[in-house]
Amino acid sequence: MWKLGDRLSNVASGHYAKKFRPHNTLHRDLLGFDYEPGLYYYNVGDGPTRNWDDFRTIGFISAGNRNPWLAAILRFNPGDVVAAYLKGRGFVGIGLVSDHARPVAEVIIKGKRLLDHNPRCQQMHTEYAAPVKWIAAVKRDQAKWKRKAGLFTTQLVRASLDSQPKTVKFLEAMFNVNIDDLLK
Repeated sequence: MWKLGDRLSNVASGHYAKKFRPHNTLHRDLLGFDYEPGLYYYNVGDGPTRNWDDFRTIGFISAGNRNPWLAAILRFNPGDVVAAYLKGRGFVGIGLVSDHARPVAEVIIKGKRLLDHNPRCQQMHTEYAAPVKWIAAVKRDQAKWKRKAGLFTTQLVRASLDSQPKTVKFLEAMFNVNIDDLLK
């Protein structure tokens, strides 16, 4: 076949062409090919370097620049659904991650650098941030919580909600969303 050179042509791409990686995409991960989106608990960690009001109004999530926080934020992929939890208050938002996390100085949201949006937290320059499109988000004093209902929480920055049906049902009811539809 190599002797025929450029006289070979494949008019039909074949029955299984869609099962192969698209041409020229080896340098990046593809949603639906390399990974499937997931539903994750995200601990806001409100403090001197993070602020829920910034997250909600600007459209991002962030975590510190050292492990284990850095490893957690870097594992979010575009298309992942995050359920934001504010410690001591409850769940404050459901959002779609729109890009991988990067150092906060490199993150662009709505056409300008994240830091140019004048966030309330002036000490966030060492953070890593991922842009998020909030599907439903509330102010901190409107957080959704129900005591003794078996809802999932953890001190970790990121945790899967795959095996937490009570929490998923609660989130869907409180934020009027269908998680399965968001994951498609």
